[in-house]
Amino acid sequence: MKEHGRIYLDHNATTPPLPEVTTAVARAMTESWGNPSTLYASGRQAREVLNVARTKVAALIGAADPSELTFTSGGTEGDNLALAGACQALANRGDHVITSITEHKAVLETCAALEGRGFRVTYLPVDGTGRVHPDAVRRAIRPGTILVSLMLANNEVGTINPVVEISGVCRDAGVLFHTDAVQGVGKIPVDVGTLGADLLTLSAHKFGGPRGAGALWSRSGTRILPVLRGGAQEHGLRPGTENVPAIHGFGAAAELAGRTLAERTQRLRLLRDLLWERIRREIPQAHVHGDLVNGLPNVLNVSFPAWDAEEMVLALDREGIEAGTGSACSTGKTEPSHVLLAMGVPPDEAAGAIRFSLGRGNTNEDIDTVVNVLARLCGCS
Repeated sequence: MKEHGRIYLDHNATTPPLPEVTTAVARAMTESWGNPSTLYASGRQAREVLNVARTKVAALIGAADPSELTFTSGGTEGDNLALAGACQALANRGDHVITSITEHKAVLETCAALEGRGFRVTYLPVDGTGRVHPDAVRRAIRPGTILVSLMLANNEVGTINPVVEISGVCRDAGVLFHTDAVQGVGKIPVDVGTLGADLLTLSAHKFGGPRGAGALWSRSGTRILPVLRGGAQEHGLRPGTENVPAIHGFGAAAELAGRTLAERTQRLRLLRDLLWERIRREIPQAHVHGDLVNGLPNVLNVSFPAWDAEEMVLALDREGIEAGTGSACSTGKTEPSHVLLAMGVPPDEAAGAIRFSLGRGNTNEDIDTVVNVLARLCGCS
């Protein structure tokens, strides 16, 4: 997608808001500015906006009951609420949590905080594609296990976990299962009934919605406690006046994502495969990471020889191309991705990994331009 003459290939970081979304946000700011917790007309109008958006977001993930959705500020808050809220509610039953070493920092750092409060956490390994095996989950469950949290799709390499099988393992053991589906919702079909999870996190800005709006879906009857205090909003789970404009935009993005999902998935997979085929042909020494068959249709993670990821990102930026490292950056240094290292990728190769994540506006012409620039930077043209 060309933004101001630039090619944007970092849609897993965030997506440009759709025109329909910006219109919805602006309309809510001017027409539905009331506090939805109040009883008079402007409050009722704002509350109706929330109800409509909740129904649209629920439909996107196949949730039959919109009241099972709790609006949050995004995926990070949703993950915190799922893990900390469930552990607080179930502390009388046990103190053991299972996750993987390749989770998003929102999960990993919440688990670290739980360990500081006396909970025990098992961090499962992944295979060479970044996938967690259901048998590993089964072996890790023990007396006192109360929660398993594993992402639906990895944000760096796109690999999709066998969540249906994992949820079955958890259900048989009587253990809650949470999945961080932030990178999956809006890119692949997500149905909470099929997945079998008890808790699922999603975020609007990953599929054309505004930043500052996300949700935690919790299956009816699932016990979690709030991690913030201050009011009875969102069924008492998330206090504070709701961000009505952003949530209105969330609903608009969810409706559009569901309507166009099949066509976008097919088109992005073709573009992604074309990008890798061209890179492989023009830069034979490049290495791909993840699973291009059972992975997100828009993600390609590639290491380039003799390049540090941060240096490559900045070189591409100077050429008008925006891509991501997929790993945490600090001034002057990009640490090798914890995901790639967990997959067994050598540190020097992991340090040169670039994540290309495609979106709605990307074209075949973008692919041609990007590969030509990459080939020149790698001395292959």
